Amino acid sequence: MIGATGVLGREAVPRLRAAGHEVDVLDRHTTSMFDVGQLTAAFAGHDAVVNLATRIPLSAKAVLARAWAENNRIRTEGSAAVVEAAMRAGVGRVVQEGISFVYADGGDRELDESAPIEPVGHVASSVTAQENVLRHPGGVFLRFGLLMGGDATSPPVLVGDGWMSVVHPADAAAAAVAALDAPPGVYNVGTPVLKRDTGITRLPRFSGKLAASFEVFGRSQRVVSTKLTEATGWRPRH
Repeated sequence: MIGATGVLGREAVPRLRAAGHEVDVLDRHTTSMFDVGQLTAAFAGHDAVVNLATRIPLSAKAVLARAWAENNRIRTEGSAAVVEAAMRAGVGRVVQEGISFVYADGGDRELDESAPIEPVGHVASSVTAQENVLRHPGGVFLRFGLLMGGDATSPPVLVGDGWMSVVHPADAAAAAVAALDAPPGVYNVGTPVLKRDTGITRLPRFSGKLAASFEVFGRSQRVVSTKLTEATGWRPRH
């Protein structure tokens, strides 16, 4: 398990053990997730790797492009190193976290995994992580909705009046466990979507990278998770 101390990892580790899995946690103080050699040694003898590592900026910093630099590196360079090491170590399954905000604005249409994506700003690194993990023959990529509830930090701003995909951290963690038995591929992970029709903050126009960050928050994304449910029986409980 990579990212065991994060919001998702803290939920996932006990669920993995309850499901009968033996879980080893990557110690970032002794093993860098950017070092293929160290990772290969750490992965030896394991059947699967679950990568839930992120470094999401908190509070109002989330609207600043530079605040996402470390998270972007984890999703790009980090996921590439994890996949390469897993293949060298003979690991049969890699589960990688990602986000559903990559979808283009879909209006009121339901968006499954084949819907068009429009990765701009800080969400583009999630697409790179997806490309990396799908290089692995047993790669599973999870497009999580906005984490809400539990230990998740509420977003600093919501824009527009469209649909949004959300998921409780406990349900997201349960999806990561279920993904160990899913066919390789991409899966949405979210509860029934919500309509943002009250309490919405309207923002002025911005330019450059800052505009891309705000634009992502304002897309209407009626994301559905039917594929994961049909493949594994996973359903949100919260």
